[in-house]
Parts: sequence; structure tokens; C-alpha cells
Amino acid sequence: MNLQSHIDALKGRHASLESKIAAEDRRPRPDDSAMARMKVEKLRLKEEMERLGTQ
Repeated sequence: MNLQSHIDALKGRHASLESKIAAEDRRPRPDDSAMARMKVEKLRLKEEMERLGTQ
């Protein structure tokens, strides 16, 4: 897998998590622990994309 395809895969996972977070937030009683885990993972993906983008 080349660098650009890896970054694209990370972007896809990041967008997917963003959708899942939004869907969870719209629920009447969102699962706070699940939201926290998803937000941490989303941030990790963003940091990795930024790190790879500067190389």
C-alpha cells in the first residue's frame, strides 16, 4: 500500500467515525463511553494523517 492510499484509507475511517459519532449524539440517551472512545480514535486517526502528510 502506497502512502496516498494509506492516507485515503485513514480519511475513510475518520469520516466513518464522524458519522457514527453524529448518529450516537442524535440518540435520546447517547452512550457517553462509546462516544469518548470514538472521539479518541478519530483524533488518533487525524494525528496520523497529519503526521503522514508532512513526510
